[in-house]
Amino acid sequence: MTTSDRWQWMRDELEQLKRKAQYRTLHATAMAGEGWIVKNGRSMLNLASNDYLGLGQAPYERPSGPDAENDLPVSTSDSSCAADILHPSGLRAGSGASRLITGHDPVYALFEQEFAAFKGTEGCLVFGSGYMANIGIISSILQRGDEVFSDRLNHASIVDGIILSRAEIHRYRHKDLDHLESLLKKSEPGKKKLIVTDAVFSMDGDLAPLAELVELKERYGAMLMVDEAHSGGVYGQLGEGLVHALGLGVRVDIQMGTFSKAYGVYGAYAAGDSILIEYLINKARSFIFTTALPPMVVQAVHDHWQRSVREGWRREQLHEKSAWFRERLKALGFDTGLSESQIIPLMIGGNREAVAFAEKLQEAGIAAVAIRPPTVPEGEARIRFSLMATHTYSDLEQALGTIEAIGKDLSIV
Repeated sequence: MTTSDRWQWMRDELEQLKRKAQYRTLHATAMAGEGWIVKNGRSMLNLASNDYLGLGQAPYERPSGPDAENDLPVSTSDSSCAADILHPSGLRAGSGASRLITGHDPVYALFEQEFAAFKGTEGCLVFGSGYMANIGIISSILQRGDEVFSDRLNHASIVDGIILSRAEIHRYRHKDLDHLESLLKKSEPGKKKLIVTDAVFSMDGDLAPLAELVELKERYGAMLMVDEAHSGGVYGQLGEGLVHALGLGVRVDIQMGTFSKAYGVYGAYAAGDSILIEYLINKARSFIFTTALPPMVVQAVHDHWQRSVREGWRREQLHEKSAWFRERLKALGFDTGLSESQIIPLMIGGNREAVAFAEKLQEAGIAAVAIRPPTVPEGEARIRFSLMATHTYSDLEQALGTIEAIGKDLSIV
């Protein structure tokens, strides 16, 4: 292959994506507050973000005043020193290396201790991102010869973690407990088994049947791992997550979640028994062989987490507005799929139709993205709306009028 055409195979594949209406591009976007963004010079209502509580919209500033000191909801440490460690001056923008190479800033250890108490687990370990957490956890606890049972609509990071583990994979039909049990019955006794599921499915917005999954994992001697990425900060009295809200904390073996969605920052965690955390520190390659999150990011996570706990109105508003918006879409004749959360898909079907719908929305000042295969199954392209606590009813009402008009123009409704 000559120098001039060495990337022709890339150009060919990209052209193929364009023909299938699966080509993607990046766009610079600025946050404008109260659920709005500025994209391509146009002000748009942001119905595409995972910033569910609206905590990531404004520039981050360290809190001050009485609420900023010793305000942890659950404390297992000496609060007299907590303020000194969690509110230092001059937190570093870089961490230098892996935590196992240079050690870690004290903000890590204290945050992990306090967040574990919040989750009701013995331990917690911070990862660089949700993707790194899932591939690190799954690929370290499973090996060749083990078996994993995964919901067909689980996130790509779960799928990739399973592939890296080399375990035998059984994909059960979405939320189909009978299918899952039939697969578990065929499993050899004594084999290491893991059931893994999202708590809230990111493209459909429905909830996993966690109580029933707990019963199955106990009946067949399996472990259960729950990804709380889209439920952390949203469910539970203080935002502990869906596992905690259902009273299943001590019966779920591994809880994983992110700080990049409802908490509006970045990073992820694994929470569970202390032996699990010890094991992951020693075996999870995506933790061992990567530079740690900057201490200032961990501090920002702590501050946003605390704010989400204090400001329970954000969760209340998110649930109320999501239910209202979903019912209004249904009343207009749209198919919102399985949604029962803040994630509300508008089911379209074809890729080109979904792209056309998204383009018309953006032309009308609404930021919403067409979700196409391979993110969702073939023939199930959609517009994925995700609401924020800070959206106003008047903005949402106006958006509904625009969505209805476009739906009629494109013969969706």
